[in-house]
Amino acid sequence: MGNIEPGLYLVSTPIGNLEDITLRAIKVLKSVDLIAAEDTRRTKILLNAHCIKAKLVSLHDHNKERKAPGLIGKLQEQGSVAIVSEAGTPGISDPGYYVVRLALAQNIPVFPIPGACSIIAALVGSGLPTDRFLFEGFLPRKVGKRRKRLEQLADEPRTIILFESPQRLLRTLDEIERTLGDRECVIAREITKKFEEWRRGRLEEIIPYYKDKGTKGEFVVLVKGKESDS
Repeated sequence: MGNIEPGLYLVSTPIGNLEDITLRAIKVLKSVDLIAAEDTRRTKILLNAHCIKAKLVSLHDHNKERKAPGLIGKLQEQGSVAIVSEAGTPGISDPGYYVVRLALAQNIPVFPIPGACSIIAALVGSGLPTDRFLFEGFLPRKVGKRRKRLEQLADEPRTIILFESPQRLLRTLDEIERTLGDRECVIAREITKKFEEWRRGRLEEIIPYYKDKGTKGEFVVLVKGKESDS
């Protein structure tokens, strides 16, 4: 399509507000031969909003092993492929990492196209220390593994960042309080979207709020690291 170097492009897309996309990202998405999307329906909304017409294929955790060889084949033919996640920066808690590893093994160039990232947006807006932080993604679903991981984080001095679903948010907050104590915490909900909400305070204050108001939307949980005893 456009004048673009062959290779794999990791294109960051908005996490909510469709205007949070860079000029470079739009140019790349208009130029590549193919876009592999974690959620094609959501990506079509973005593409239509910016008048981008491109071939779109599905790439998610359940089909990545089946779809990745075709993408690598396209790249080996000196084609250009863009990967976009459901929202934000691809390669973080999504199948983009899997394809990047395969591409690099074949000496295929990989180009990250920076942009929106819920982790960084939540961190800088939290008011918690930003100089050092630890991203944990989603905690394990199994009770024993989740408890063990939280115990390993008990002495972590850095700000801890987690993803959590609305169905498991309260259970996770309860377990964090039991394991790490009544820490300072920030819950960022629906960042950049219409119903964006921030709750800041100690866990003993935040947990009752969500028990009363309920949990809907997408959440980023931030917990202050353990303070030094000295």
